[in-house]
Amino acid sequence: MAKIEKLMDKLVGLCKRRGFIFPSSEIYGGLNSCYDYGPLGVELKRNIKDYWWKAMVQTRDDIEGLDASILMHPRVWEASGHVANFTDPMVDCKECKARFRADQIEGAMCGSPGYKGRKASKCADEGKFTEARLFNLMFKTHMGPVEEAANAVYMRPETAQGIYVNVYNVMQASRQRIPFGIAQIGKAFRNEITPGNFTFRTREFEQMEMQFFVKPGTDMEWFEYWKAQRIAWYDGLGVRKAKLQFHQHGPTELAHYAAAAFDIEYEFPFGWKELEGIHNRTDFDLKRHAEYSGKDLSYFDDATREKYVPYIVETSAGCDRTVLTTLIDAYDEDVIEGEARTVLHLAPVIAPIKAGVFPLVKKEGMPEVAQKIYQDLKKHFSVFYDDGGAIGRRYRRMDEAGTPYGITVDGQTLQDQTVTVRERDSLVQTRVASDKLLPFIQEKMAAYKRVE
Repeated sequence: MAKIEKLMDKLVGLCKRRGFIFPSSEIYGGLNSCYDYGPLGVELKRNIKDYWWKAMVQTRDDIEGLDASILMHPRVWEASGHVANFTDPMVDCKECKARFRADQIEGAMCGSPGYKGRKASKCADEGKFTEARLFNLMFKTHMGPVEEAANAVYMRPETAQGIYVNVYNVMQASRQRIPFGIAQIGKAFRNEITPGNFTFRTREFEQMEMQFFVKPGTDMEWFEYWKAQRIAWYDGLGVRKAKLQFHQHGPTELAHYAAAAFDIEYEFPFGWKELEGIHNRTDFDLKRHAEYSGKDLSYFDDATREKYVPYIVETSAGCDRTVLTTLIDAYDEDVIEGEARTVLHLAPVIAPIKAGVFPLVKKEGMPEVAQKIYQDLKKHFSVFYDDGGAIGRRYRRMDEAGTPYGITVDGQTLQDQTVTVRERDSLVQTRVASDKLLPFIQEKMAAYKRVE
């Protein structure tokens, strides 16, 4: 436990120091389980979302994009079952007043500062917990100037329902036919009883979801297809394969509407946890929305002259959880020439900064050459210019930010117009002509493969 906490403490410290992730509202003492993405963090998160969108929408002909409203008609959440069933069992400790999910007491620690280091299970064994009661996880608010029951609306707890109610709008506008999918990236909100583990479980988070609509009878074939597609996607992110596994939902875990469900799990410092879910949701969702809205949501296939309610195969990933995964997976410490360094082995495709540009010294015309290289490269990808301190220290700063390449302008550059390109992972240094620098780095980024 101490080793796990030490690693997470180091990562949290790095994230704040380098501008990946800050505690929200920190000058007011912070807000539990809410975080802000800093300059490097927002770039990393945007790159992950772009990489997902490219894989799920841009390079495919059978998936369309959508950005549905966060606030929806309250009946949507009645139809989906969230109003009645989106609950967790909650218990209170009568001594320290902390609250816990009743099904997650094992391994949890007391939430009160005065009881630091005390396991929640000890309080449970001593009979200090209240009886479990159900707690709805949806955030509730009111639309309009009057706060009354008739004006109640919910902050969406998932993005999927916005896709279901728009399926035929999207299909008709894009002239798609089944099988096809709709992808969406957007915020969702869950009033978690016990959020924690940094950004792993938060109350405000961003989802990357795709709902694929298929003919009944072909659903399991598509389910297996999307299982393979989604786990392969993480390889492109640079996440080590040995740290990923599938977890099949057993009879006690499987949602009542699902025919099959698998989680892609990652081995976090705090155990194997869900990274993404792939679910065969059958025709439950469209049938429920047809029932509650009074609209016919069946599909007529012109080619076969069949009418049916489509089945849905869902892929659901958390963007914030994926950011955390890439940071944990990339984090490393080693010793170079007797000096300790912290390095993030981020894949170039998602690295916030692709290359650092450094004049060896701030004289002899080197800064001018370095500035020209910097200005030329930043038209194509994110680059950072740094002329402060020893060159080794500048390399270390870029290693810590996950920057895969360092470009140094030195005395030889002024003689033959070549620069030194240093690779973060291998530390190999190569002399490259400055006019060939762009294609050299682009080829390196395209060919990058994480060494496990």
